[in-house]
Amino acid sequence: MAVPGGTSEVAIDSHGETTAAIDRLFRPASIALIGASRNPRKLGYVLLDNLQRSRFQGELFAVNPNADRILGLAVYESIAEVPVTPDLAILTVPQSAVREVLDQCGEKGVRAVVIITAGFRETGPAGRAAEEELVSLARRHGIRLVGPNSVGIINTAVGMNATFAETAPLQYEVGMFSQSGAVATAILDWARSINMGFSKFVSLGNMADLNEVDFVDYLGQDPDTKVIVGYLEGFTDGRGFFDVARRVTATKPLVLIKVGATSAGRRAASSHTGALATHQAVVDAALRQAGVVQARTMAELFDFVRCFSYAPLPKGSRVAVVTNAGGPAVMAADAIERAGLSLARFSEETTRELKRVLPEAGVAANPVDLLGDAAADLYQTALEIVRADPGVDSLLVLLTPQRVTEPERTARVIAFVAREQSKPVLAVYMGGEAVTRAREMLDWARVPVYAYPERAVDALAALVAYADYLRERDA
Repeated sequence: MAVPGGTSEVAIDSHGETTAAIDRLFRPASIALIGASRNPRKLGYVLLDNLQRSRFQGELFAVNPNADRILGLAVYESIAEVPVTPDLAILTVPQSAVREVLDQCGEKGVRAVVIITAGFRETGPAGRAAEEELVSLARRHGIRLVGPNSVGIINTAVGMNATFAETAPLQYEVGMFSQSGAVATAILDWARSINMGFSKFVSLGNMADLNEVDFVDYLGQDPDTKVIVGYLEGFTDGRGFFDVARRVTATKPLVLIKVGATSAGRRAASSHTGALATHQAVVDAALRQAGVVQARTMAELFDFVRCFSYAPLPKGSRVAVVTNAGGPAVMAADAIERAGLSLARFSEETTRELKRVLPEAGVAANPVDLLGDAAADLYQTALEIVRADPGVDSLLVLLTPQRVTEPERTARVIAFVAREQSKPVLAVYMGGEAVTRAREMLDWARVPVYAYPERAVDALAALVAYADYLRERDA
């Protein structure tokens, strides 16, 4: 169906065309950066530098009417002078020039555009009108837009970092979308610091055209993406989002942080990106029904993503705790009950086997206390006994650094046990410098590892809730 406004406008609203357009965004054979700059402090320089540093595998064209060469590339005066029709154009030109440049892209035959430039809907009525004019122009040319007010996009599979973020992500199986550019860049930097990467990453900006629904749908079909993560301040199409989320969560977890839960937050979101306010209770109920996992804080978001990326889905909510310290075990037990999980009840055989291998003062009940001098070998034996109990659905392994503790050897043991079974194994290494290396080892081994019991339990509870949702859905 054509968009109202004239017979020359191009129909772009079919599902297949949207998927193809997003594929051009993430897998372009050629990119034109319009507004490339020689000034290292300008976004046009940073974007070009990031594309080169990420070793983009396609052709790269720099466009600037006032330069001859930038970062070793020949520079073209306008998009019309570029010798091919680029698959993707990225605009970093001033706000007053965006409309003209977008029109030139359309005349050139470009069909995918990312607008980095800000100063549109988020600035008020005049900016909103200018943004609507961009969308109308794009539709006449058959262009699909990301932005405006976007940080850019990333596809690690093809070496494309088309953002002005400071940090380039590692390649991994998490697909990320974010309405906030500042949050997007912070997530990229934070993820790199904990060795977490992404398959694809998009900063949605104002979502004038392509929006959260389009990208959730696309990432749901993306073979490089195992877990989808999002940050939203508001929905452009609430019903559409919940419909596509329900379809996607049948095969992939979708972890979302939706801000603007308070009246102050909703006012701030509206002034930031022009996001539409929605009553939080309605949003929460709809997200639960769609199988979306909600994170309330940024720390939770990363905790959940680590758990969903690394751990298999549990068959139930019964948790076994193995520890070398009683205090953290009590903290874990409290957290387990608060989260709606339960401490597993061991079989007589499991209890008998634990008593056989534990020191005299050890505890063979759940939580299993190996005592403070527990070596890695005792951890392994106890974990293997506990994991074999059919009444155990998941394992939580706690370690505090004491004089004779073996954090790194124990990390290898935990990783081995986690690989050898289909039950989730989460680790909690409490402490600082003494356990830093061991935490890194567990992370590289794809074992979810946390600094505090409560954070591990909350992540496990989210995993259990998603597994329960899938079972109920299939029933």
